[in-house]
Amino acid sequence: MKVDDLAKHAKNNGTQVEPENQAAKAPTEGCPEEGLPERYPFLIRAYGVLCIVAGGIQVVVTVLIVLLLINAGFDFSELETDTITSLIIQIVAIVVSFALACMFVVLGVRLLRGKRRHTALLANIMIAFEAVALLCQLMLTGVDSQLLPIIVNIVILVALQTYADPTLREERLLQHKLQQLEDRSQAEEGTLGRDTTGKGYIALNFYNIFWVFVICCFLGLIIEVIYHVVVVDPGHYEDRAGLLYGPFSPIYGFGAVLMTVALNRFHKSNFIVIFLVSAVIGGGFEYFVSWFMETAFGITAWDYTGTFLSINGRTNGMFMAMWGTLGLVWIKLLLPRMLELVNKIPWNWRYTVTSICTVLMIVDGGLTLASLDCWFERQAGIMDFEHTSAITQFCNEHYDDEFMENRFQSMSMDTESAARV
Repeated sequence: MKVDDLAKHAKNNGTQVEPENQAAKAPTEGCPEEGLPERYPFLIRAYGVLCIVAGGIQVVVTVLIVLLLINAGFDFSELETDTITSLIIQIVAIVVSFALACMFVVLGVRLLRGKRRHTALLANIMIAFEAVALLCQLMLTGVDSQLLPIIVNIVILVALQTYADPTLREERLLQHKLQQLEDRSQAEEGTLGRDTTGKGYIALNFYNIFWVFVICCFLGLIIEVIYHVVVVDPGHYEDRAGLLYGPFSPIYGFGAVLMTVALNRFHKSNFIVIFLVSAVIGGGFEYFVSWFMETAFGITAWDYTGTFLSINGRTNGMFMAMWGTLGLVWIKLLLPRMLELVNKIPWNWRYTVTSICTVLMIVDGGLTLASLDCWFERQAGIMDFEHTSAITQFCNEHYDDEFMENRFQSMSMDTESAARV
């Protein structure tokens, strides 16, 4: 919708919108000249200094640790398989820690220099590295206090990325009113969420990605339950949920997000390309989830050993073909319907509803990981019932072994296969 059309729309609704030339000038008032960096507030610049200092210290510490490991020397031939797995994860954690330390130094410099676009891009990369660090720590020690600094860093980086990204600052001054009017108009037309640049089908923002995740968590669980009742064990219902609460299976949610991001620009490609890419992404992600669950918690949720094109029993040819089919149906058929469904949320409620649902999903996911960790410690006989945190006590009281076995009926646990240290 053009600015003139928005102005007419606003006039009909009793809202004043300045002419186009004034709207273009207003947002630049009080801002630095074009081409010059914008100065961040004092607190953000102070955080930049902290990043430089802390990152520099971490670089030195990591280098010293690596040198000590090299001097100590390891005889890998005498290590058992599980020990080697743990060692590899620790090495990955050290490499990621070193990379993050370097990036924190660069981030601090960019914050002091006021480079918004570069800051937002670097923050996105650092969020991915922090996620890897979180997974490594989770596999090595389970859910404990060592995860807290990583989670805090992720929260800060997400907030910083949102604040620094110049493309997320459109709702300022007069542009805020224009954006509201445009959102309302697109919601009425059913096109809200489409990629206006023409590079992809949908805009890859948090709002769209979140609802892709939630909807596919639900649809994926429904498909899996039906498949199990009809094909795997005819007539026998089994709860296949992946979270403590709600009809959700996160593997399908994350898989759909990966496919949407990878294929968004290629939604008009032929069916074979979409099928093959979806099969590779789905099969690779299924393999990773199986490996992660076994390494972190000793859990086996599926085993395809002995089936056609089985890869370590974690995925196989048939299920890769099913992932390819699901990706094809999702990109070509269901994704447009998803936008229509999400657009039914009243346009002035959409961000509030999304924020509330995001908090609920994060709490559900966090409780699920904590309960799986407690289940593992109880099964492994390493639970210290006398000295536990509040969250561990809560999980022990409300999610005992019987509850976990009943809730996660498709999962079996072998504590010896985990890579805990």
